[in-house]
Amino acid sequence: MPLILGTNSIKDTGYNVANSLRFNRGSSDTLTRTPSSASNRKTFTFSTWVKRSNVADKQQIFGVEGGNSNTTWFRLNFSGSETLNFEMYFDEIITNRVFRDVGAWYHIVLAIDTTQGTASNRVKIYINGVQETSFSSSTYPSQDQDLGLNNNVAHNFGGVDGSNFPSHYLCETVLVDGQQLDPTSFGEFDEDSPTIWKPIDVSGLTFGTNGFYLDFENSGSLGADVSGNGNNFTVNNLTSVDQSTDTCTNNFITWSALTPNSSDITLSQGNCDVTMGGTSRGIFATIGVSSGKWYYESKWVSGSYFQTGVVATDTMNDNDDVYSGKTGGFMYDQAGNIKSGGSTLASVNSLSTGDIVGVYLDLDNSKLYFAKNGAIQNSGTGIDISAYNEYTFGCAPTSAVLSGNFGNPTFSITSGNTDPNGYGNFEYSTNDGGSASFDSSAKDFYALNTKNLAEYG
Repeated sequence: MPLILGTNSIKDTGYNVANSLRFNRGSSDTLTRTPSSASNRKTFTFSTWVKRSNVADKQQIFGVEGGNSNTTWFRLNFSGSETLNFEMYFDEIITNRVFRDVGAWYHIVLAIDTTQGTASNRVKIYINGVQETSFSSSTYPSQDQDLGLNNNVAHNFGGVDGSNFPSHYLCETVLVDGQQLDPTSFGEFDEDSPTIWKPIDVSGLTFGTNGFYLDFENSGSLGADVSGNGNNFTVNNLTSVDQSTDTCTNNFITWSALTPNSSDITLSQGNCDVTMGGTSRGIFATIGVSSGKWYYESKWVSGSYFQTGVVATDTMNDNDDVYSGKTGGFMYDQAGNIKSGGSTLASVNSLSTGDIVGVYLDLDNSKLYFAKNGAIQNSGTGIDISAYNEYTFGCAPTSAVLSGNFGNPTFSITSGNTDPNGYGNFEYSTNDGGSASFDSSAKDFYALNTKNLAEYG
């Protein structure tokens, strides 16, 4: 059962990252900057945290404009075979390691110094604090070679030369011009959990002439450089809704790209939006839970058939579908039925496109509640889900489009509700507002992220 508990953010790290930026392949999102003049093209360090969404295609992280016959050629990308590739004109370094976890944050450091006498010291790649040493290809630049980075040509996050646009999240993104640094300048291992790599405050670094620090905290200027250099990037096709609180210090769930039987499912917008064909039977989220109270919202964007709710992970295997006809699937459908295993458990209000369903999962009392546009539908009763041990959110909008809001919506929110810990951005309340509508008792529900999991999960 391929559910994921994302790494790097299991506990409170001390230093917290507020925001990330969500790139969507389908809308060709980019950040672009052309330096006014060239600087150090031999020695520099690039650092970023990335959470992948799509693992099937070649996707650029950062690069410099210029075709493959041009000496400005400089690319850092994930290949279609899930490896990490660094390409420089005719040279390339390709990891043997693959990066297919769509529920975790990776920290990547690319440290360059072509003045080094030993070829392998000219390019160093670190993942989560550890240097990569196993490569399927490792052709290093010649000594003292000028690379494309820090030249006065276009530098891009997202697609470079109009292709290979990514689907991923980035946060804590840094270029240090003029120094080859190791990962301890950007992160550290947790003293209590020494396998957990976590970020540190990088604001005190010396960034150099063309260096920058992108923290993505300014929703009105997502490409703003906060290093003090003013090396700001121009935003293309990205808006304030693409600013996310899913970060390397607080990892939120999304829909899982590893769902079985998903050949006609298309995920987009950081794996929050789902487009399903006519044969798919649903998709589930990346983290399963067995305790706590959890909330998410599901907007019916378009199409003819809609189901959303939860599914018991202990009834699933690698060939199972996710829908209300399945044993262990509890779904609210467009006709106004709450169903499980093909049986109707409650009749409630029907749904129309544009409606938002709130799903309230109470695993401390083995109850499930649904709301339509903020109004609890099965108030005072709840659905008994005590038959199973672990659940995750699921949906089955066959021949339809659904936008899942796990706290980082891809659609505009008019109200801006958070959970009781201040996490998430929801259209409707994560509790009953004190009206005691959940089985005649008031309950608080939480966004499903790693900080809340550490406290309630």
